[in-house]
Amino acid sequence: MKRILLLSILCLMTVVVAACGKDKQNPYNIQVQPFAYVNQDGQPLSLDDLKNKVWVADFIFTYCTTVCPTMTMNMANLQKKLKEAGVEAELVSFSVDPERDDPAALKSYLTKFDADFTNWHALTGYTFEEIKTFVLKSFKSTINKDTATDQVIHGTAFYLVDQSGTVVAKYDGMTDSTYDDIINDIKILAKQ
Repeated sequence: MKRILLLSILCLMTVVVAACGKDKQNPYNIQVQPFAYVNQDGQPLSLDDLKNKVWVADFIFTYCTTVCPTMTMNMANLQKKLKEAGVEAELVSFSVDPERDDPAALKSYLTKFDADFTNWHALTGYTFEEIKTFVLKSFKSTINKDTATDQVIHGTAFYLVDQSGTVVAKYDGMTDSTYDDIINDIKILAKQ
């Protein structure tokens, strides 16, 4: 009788653990809202242009004095590591201060980090209110203007988006320890 009870408990625990594992595969499952903006070359880029591609998104602005330089350096390093690994993915940096960040400012900023613009797109061409709504709906994150300074308060995550435009993972954009996780997750998505 004890064996049957123990076996039953063990089976139940296995089912619970397996169910938790399924949820962990994609805890986000957020559909990116349609967009059509312009990149650092003044060329249009939309969600449709990224269809059937895996991409990594972040949110920056060019005169940021706190987190953006670190995030941008980490994105640049991710770009290099993706190339070294032979893994294809697009990188998309959305400006959270589009009034100041025109295409030329974005291109100049990313050039300081040796960005390769063949697969890295810095986007602008919208209002602050539009990007604020977009970030909230598409990435469940917030941005706000700091009324005491000229800075914009925003999250520091990198978001992995699958071929259908769904956010499937989130990583710390302030650390360089997530490269392998991101690259492995991109490889998994590429096989699907």
